[in-house]
Amino acid sequence: MNIMTGKWFLIFVLFFGCGTKSENQTEKVVLPGAYQMSEYLPHLNGKNIAVTVNHSSIIENTHLVDTLLNKEVNLTKVFTPEHGFTGTISDGVEIEYDENQEGYELISLYGKNKKPTQEQLSGIDVMLFDIQDVGARFYTYIGTMHYVMEACAELDIPVIILDRPNPNASYVDGPVLDTAFSSFVGMHPIPIVYGLTMGELALMINGEGWLENGIKCDIRVIKNKYWDHKTTYSLPVKPSPNLPNDLSISLYPGLCLFEGTIVSVGRGTPYPFQQIGHPEYPDSTHTFTPVSMEGSKWPPYEDQVCKGLSFTDLKPSYEFNLGFLIDVYQKMNREDFFNNYFKRLAGTDKLQEQIEAGMTEQEIRQTWTADLGSFMEKRKPYLLYQ
Repeated sequence: MNIMTGKWFLIFVLFFGCGTKSENQTEKVVLPGAYQMSEYLPHLNGKNIAVTVNHSSIIENTHLVDTLLNKEVNLTKVFTPEHGFTGTISDGVEIEYDENQEGYELISLYGKNKKPTQEQLSGIDVMLFDIQDVGARFYTYIGTMHYVMEACAELDIPVIILDRPNPNASYVDGPVLDTAFSSFVGMHPIPIVYGLTMGELALMINGEGWLENGIKCDIRVIKNKYWDHKTTYSLPVKPSPNLPNDLSISLYPGLCLFEGTIVSVGRGTPYPFQQIGHPEYPDSTHTFTPVSMEGSKWPPYEDQVCKGLSFTDLKPSYEFNLGFLIDVYQKMNREDFFNNYFKRLAGTDKLQEQIEAGMTEQEIRQTWTADLGSFMEKRKPYLLYQ
């Protein structure tokens, strides 16, 4: 079951997945935590091991599961997040498989069962967590990490997080979540773009007492090598079906807010999160027609022509863009523009009110200043990469 094979994939990782160096770095390939096997394999010897992984959990051209099995690690349970083990299942589709694969049990943590149960963790001595994040609060992989930490903390099971670079880690921006709007797409009082790796966020979740009843998880973070928050990092595999490239990943924090509106973000097309549109958008200069496809079943406005904007000619720019949302809202001028999902994505009811009131992007951003400053101070003790 070797998921990623072939010399061309390895070449891609070495030349495109390495990122660019910051001023104080030498020319070295970025190595995610999973590569530092000498730092975590000794903690697995003679123990029953579970992993939380998906298709992004790779070491060069080999999946972490295959690596562990080849090292004769006693792997008994494999947990997977949204989009499943292969990362090809559409967003929002519940995954309910619970089956045996090559001696281990494959268990979904998306759908009704988002938190591992005591029965599912029975007999487990150590949990490994290795999933690629993109650094946006509403990306559900961090919610899965939260629940894995919480379940393991309740059963005194240590968690080893194999860290991976966050491609949007160079900045912090957006409204900080109001806990009155907590959901699986926003579980923590952090900004939309929080500037932390999975390992750093795990330390913050633990340190700030955000697990249920303030319980603490026994965490070990295996750090990335040759990477810091200023390093541009190009992912070797797409982290989910609708984030296919660097441009979509860089635009995602701002464009995802459109999913709380009547506007399509291009799901069901070759360019998701690189274009936006609606059948009644007033400018027909750019059009696209969403269709059902793998990774995007039943997209909004399926088989309908959408008019809108294309960003495919842009270069990735790692910043949170609120201007697109304000501009499209004003051009469409519709009372039904926002839906109930928007407040959960924004993590607040204020952003919608501000846009509807006609506030400029600069005026809205000024209302975030105090909360962002407070978060930045709170975040400092958990930074692993200076």
